[in-house]
Formats: sequence, C-alpha cells, structure tokens
Amino acid sequence: MSLPALFPERRARQRFPAIRDGKPYVWLLLGDARWPLSDLSLDGFSVAAETPLTPGDTFEFTLKLSDAPDKVKGVAEAMSTLGGLTGCRFVSVEGEGEARVFEWLTVIVICAAKLRITAKEAESIVRGPSLI
Repeated sequence: MSLPALFPERRARQRFPAIRDGKPYVWLLLGDARWPLSDLSLDGFSVAAETPLTPGDTFEFTLKLSDAPDKVKGVAEAMSTLGGLTGCRFVSVEGEGEARVFEWLTVIVICAAKLRITAKEAESIVRGPSLI
C-alpha cells in the first residue's frame, strides 16, 4: 500500500513551509512558550509534536511572524500527530486574522517562487486545492 493511501491528505488547501533557509519565520505562541511552525495554510498549521498539544485538544493560539508586529489570534484544534508533527485546524480566527494569514501566505508564495509570478497568481495558488 502506498504512503498516500496509508496517510491521506486531510487539508483541502495547499500548505506552505513556515521555514526558509533553515530558519522558522512563523511562530505559535502558547502561554509563555514559542514554537516554530512547520507549515501554514488557510485551514491550519503544523508544529513539532513536542508542543503540549494532544489530538482532540481545542486551544487558544497566537501566530506571529518573526520580525513583524503582526499577530493572528484564534482557536484551533489539534487533529493528529504523525511523523513528529502535530497538525492543527483553525476553529475560529479573530478579527482580520483570516485576511492576515492570506496575506502572509501570498508573500510566502511570491518569495519562494523560482520564476517571477504576479500577486494574482500567488493568490490563486494560496486559494487553490492541496497539491499533495
């Protein structure tokens, strides 16, 4: 049996790495602790399994970019732990948080592109389905 059959993709949207040049740039803040995200999507994020999250837990979160004051707050649910990562889905996001995550992801796509792409093309990639 193939890996995709054993571990089907649960996210409807494309996920994007939250690490560039070996350095994390999006962080999960839980209380006084700060955890680097592995990836981020419009639906949720994954973080190292060492976090104090257990599948089924619902928790308040804050996401923060490394060198920017922008923050996104809301409630997420830990969905599963596999391969050293815990995947979490957004349950609710406060205020303009959804738009801010969309902006972050659009910039991530533009910066990671090997060929020059437009903002509209990047937005289409962010809105698109998971390619995994």
